[in-house]
Amino acid sequence: MNEATRVLLDESCIPRNWYNIVADLPLPPPPPLHPGTLRPVGPDDLAPLFPMELIAQETGADRFVPIPAGVRDVYRLWRPTPLVRARRLERALGTPARIYYKYEGGSPSGSHKSNTAVPQAYYNAREGVRRLTTETGAGQWGSALAFACAQYGLECEVWMVRASYDQKPHRASLMRVYGATVHASPSQMTGAGRRILAEDPGSPGSLGIAISEAVEVAGAAPDTRYALGSVLNHVLLHQTVIGEEALEQLAAFGETPDVIVGCTGGGSNFAGLTFPFLREKLAGRIDPVIRAVEPEACPSLTRGAYAYDFGDTAGLTPLLKMHTLGHDFVPDPIHAGGLRYHGMSPLLSHLYELGMFEAVAKRQSECFEAAVRFARAEGILPAPEPAHALAETVAEALRCKESGEPKVLLTALCGHGHFDLNAYDRHLSGLLEDFALPRERIDAALTGLPGAADPSGPSGP
Repeated sequence: MNEATRVLLDESCIPRNWYNIVADLPLPPPPPLHPGTLRPVGPDDLAPLFPMELIAQETGADRFVPIPAGVRDVYRLWRPTPLVRARRLERALGTPARIYYKYEGGSPSGSHKSNTAVPQAYYNAREGVRRLTTETGAGQWGSALAFACAQYGLECEVWMVRASYDQKPHRASLMRVYGATVHASPSQMTGAGRRILAEDPGSPGSLGIAISEAVEVAGAAPDTRYALGSVLNHVLLHQTVIGEEALEQLAAFGETPDVIVGCTGGGSNFAGLTFPFLREKLAGRIDPVIRAVEPEACPSLTRGAYAYDFGDTAGLTPLLKMHTLGHDFVPDPIHAGGLRYHGMSPLLSHLYELGMFEAVAKRQSECFEAAVRFARAEGILPAPEPAHALAETVAEALRCKESGEPKVLLTALCGHGHFDLNAYDRHLSGLLEDFALPRERIDAALTGLPGAADPSGPSGP
């Protein structure tokens, strides 16, 4: 480890502010709408689910938001996180590209999700909340919130998507170690879950269904609030600690990125890495290509409609203008459970419409191939979610090999894959499936869009 790396891993280098990209956009993003009145939601509409400080962050346009001392104190357990040059991977690929990855797998939950779980638990505890409910796909978010609740004395109740609950039982075990109660979703504990199970007793579940269950329980109890691990503005805000650190660390290496790649499900990891760099790009100081990578089985950016839709399956949330496959869409049970969400963050969807980044979709077999290649070279087993970003990073590095261009590539390794060894076993034994998503399934799911909320109606390829 060189001197620049050692200096930038000191706790004094933890950012003191989160960055809100809304302050620097040429056009504000479309507002969330109340599903009954179709008017923009106000703080009172969100108060049953979120504490007032998070609502202020969700709707605010201040460029920088101070990180409370009580949050930075917990951040010190794992922040700042290392920025590593993947020299061994570069050699294995024979590329002139210089590849850097920001590694978030050293957090207590093993992923970037702790960056927002901690402040969400902090603000709820400060307002006297007793319990938080949430959903989780692959389990990283549920693990992170369970850990964060333990730091501030909150109860935590998690609905975990059934496909992931079965694939990754030890994720649920980790949540229970941190003190959480965990249910497979859809469950018999909520009206939303019972309706789904009545229609399909073998439902693999989805993040939309799990959100409905968690929101339903939170809305019925005055001492309970709901916490979301991606999609919303305040969640993306908290994740910008990743990009702020990476900016300083790359500068210490004397580097400027040419291409930045991140995986996208709901969008928090991708936004956390890229928003600070987008700020610099908007100011004319750098000009990287920024590229989002999503699974072919759940391609909301590349094949979804840009329209108002519910964030959950039961229609309990406000209407969000986002790239969506339809709130009724249930993705195939790919192993990147954190990327199995029907919609993309409204803020990221808005930026995509403004042409501020590109998007591509990848087969899960290509992603696992890249992840194994990375593990054998760099020694870290990636989670299936960042394996999508690694697949595109490898592809870009090989394009550099063909062209001879020594580009600087930056990606976020947003979590480790220690709970995903079953998926790696399936890949190594040739049993891993690629799910080709036919257009008919997307069209069928999009028929359920609440199109009356948007005069322009749904659009998309």
